[in-house]
Amino acid sequence: MKATAIAMCILFTALAAAPATQPVVKPAIVTTQQWGSTPQPIPESRKHTPKYITIHHAGVEWKGGDPQAFVKNMQSWGQRAKHWPDLPYHFLIAPNGKIFEGRPMIYEPESNTKYELQGNIGVEMMGHFEIQRPSQQQLESCVALVAWLTDELKISPDKIRGHNDAAPGQTTCPGKDFDRYLRSGEFKRWVESARTGMPPDIQSGEALPGGPTTRISSE
Repeated sequence: MKATAIAMCILFTALAAAPATQPVVKPAIVTTQQWGSTPQPIPESRKHTPKYITIHHAGVEWKGGDPQAFVKNMQSWGQRAKHWPDLPYHFLIAPNGKIFEGRPMIYEPESNTKYELQGNIGVEMMGHFEIQRPSQQQLESCVALVAWLTDELKISPDKIRGHNDAAPGQTTCPGKDFDRYLRSGEFKRWVESARTGMPPDIQSGEALPGGPTTRISSE
């Protein structure tokens, strides 16, 4: 009994001395107020409980320009052509790594494909990763954002996925040159590292055989 008491004392002392788990630092985000969002009302019925982080690419080749204008134009197009009340995604990442706030996270996203929208937090990267490669800044910002989201929303890194995982057979999104990092497990490892406070070693792979060779311009 005495030995057990000593062992328990040592255990409690070790636990007390262990550093508290620190929340993941929120990356810098351009708010909806800062970029001039003009959302329409979203029905209460579309509120949801986030369960997945679902990653997308825009599917439109990035040829340069103002990312803020891209975000605003996407919102206006969706409202006009698709009758979406707001941006389809919750966050959008520009080639220069700047993160833009989109639809409020309390509401489910939108999609041109058919899958269960409830529970998904949509993260979109500008560009078309079937024909161009994500920038280093996009990779780093995507890891930082997703690490914060998993911590903030209490979502397991196992629930990080691509759009093609959510809607199998309907899309190649987020494009082969990003999807490779989900298939290999590298992206989740980078996120896990960021969640522990260790700077992840984010290294983009060589161009895929038959894949795009030109990296998206970050300017």
